[in-house]
Amino acid sequence: MPAVAIAHTTVQLRRRSLKFYSLHTGESLSTTYWQDGHYVPGELDRVNYILRDFRANEVKPIDPTLLDLLVHIQHRLSTAEPFQVISGYRSPLTNAMLHASSEGVAVHSLHLEGKAIDITVPGRSLAQLRGAALAQQAGGVGYYPRTGFVHVDTGRVRFW
Repeated sequence: MPAVAIAHTTVQLRRRSLKFYSLHTGESLSTTYWQDGHYVPGELDRVNYILRDFRANEVKPIDPTLLDLLVHIQHRLSTAEPFQVISGYRSPLTNAMLHASSEGVAVHSLHLEGKAIDITVPGRSLAQLRGAALAQQAGGVGYYPRTGFVHVDTGRVRFW
């Protein structure tokens, strides 16, 4: 049901646009990935690329629902700043390596499916970002103040 509520309010937007800045690669992207009732395939490809596993240089499709969720978070935060990306898609090899070295990385992470992202937003606190994500009631929200990011995913609604 929460996903339906998001879909209903998102449909009212003629365009869905996002900005990303990859903290690991220094790459930026400003994109309108949805326009006039349709996802724009070439723009989704650009999103997939910037959110790739930079360690393995592996690109996989990112769940468009995750992008829609980010649009709602952006609106809730009243910001046009880019999402600063710590981690988007993760290859199985990268996820296993990160899991072995950090207790905060799940073995079956939704990053493996392109359904999760770890982010910050310039000019907004992590607490504000977390609050905006939790308000959506549309997936998982992880709060990592010691390491400086918020995890957002399109899995079941939960938080930690």
